[in-house]
Amino acid sequence: MTISTESQGNSLDIVKWSVAVLLVLAAVIANQFFAEASVVARVAGVIVTFAIAGFIAFQTVKGKQALSFAREAHIEVRKVIWPTRQEALTTTFIVLAATGVVALILWGLDAILLRVVNLITGV
Repeated sequence: MTISTESQGNSLDIVKWSVAVLLVLAAVIANQFFAEASVVARVAGVIVTFAIAGFIAFQTVKGKQALSFAREAHIEVRKVIWPTRQEALTTTFIVLAATGVVALILWGLDAILLRVVNLITGV
């Protein structure tokens, strides 16, 4: 009994995904076809068509899983303790200073190695 239900749900999902893909393709083609029309009208048409395609895609099993994952990720992001502006600036300046010091060291090593190679080769 469950195999029949899963098969029926799977075939319905395939139809839903096909409709969603066809809607996206229709939006892209219509946007090109009506190139002379108002940009605002074309953008509105594409946004509405993409929204409908997204709504249809979210009605599938994979779409529901993706939506559930996005909700759970949003909950986890809210739990993160973000650094304050001052902490972020301090860390940024430390990284910039360390990068500058390493750049100067590499520049100095490059200059020294260039002189050594010039002495050895006589160039």
